[in-house]
Amino acid sequence: MIEKIILPYSLDALEPYYNKETLDIHYNKLYTGYISNTNIIEEKLVKERILGKFDNIKCLEKDLTFFGSGVILHEMFFLNMGPAISSRPSEILMKQINNDFGSYQKFVAQFVASSKVVEASGWNLLVWVPRFKRLEILQCEKHQNLTLWGCVPILVLDMWEHSYFLQYKTDRALYIDSFFKIINWDIVSKRFDKVLKSM
Repeated sequence: MIEKIILPYSLDALEPYYNKETLDIHYNKLYTGYISNTNIIEEKLVKERILGKFDNIKCLEKDLTFFGSGVILHEMFFLNMGPAISSRPSEILMKQINNDFGSYQKFVAQFVASSKVVEASGWNLLVWVPRFKRLEILQCEKHQNLTLWGCVPILVLDMWEHSYFLQYKTDRALYIDSFFKIINWDIVSKRFDKVLKSM
């Protein structure tokens, strides 16, 4: 049984960049729905294994990739934000960003440009690709499409309309700009350190 994570900040802690109403709906309704659906699918898979009958396996496994990936990406999204405090990438992460993108400013420019053109329901991700030994920026449709096998997300931005429409309407650019004011680079840097240590 997958349990819901507890936010490390209050629902109004990201104001004015991410308002309480949006976060409340996003966390308590939508994310909770992904948790619930993932648990329901897991229960159905257990029953199919016990019975040795896999009549619905294609549908269940497809749903598991959608809802399960939704759980994981939402948790990363909520945790890689924090109250607007002075935060920057660690020395190791900054060195990697400079190496792979040319500079921090060039990384931001690419991440912003990529976020703006995410189609339909999707995400924008900064990922570590072990095979390439470098950081890349990827778009992800739904929660699971267009990924590179083996990549590890370290910074995620939810670009589904539910994540910003209440506050920003169709102004994606302002939403993305505001996101950069509440990134918790300490958490992102810890994710990157963990990835490097696992290699």
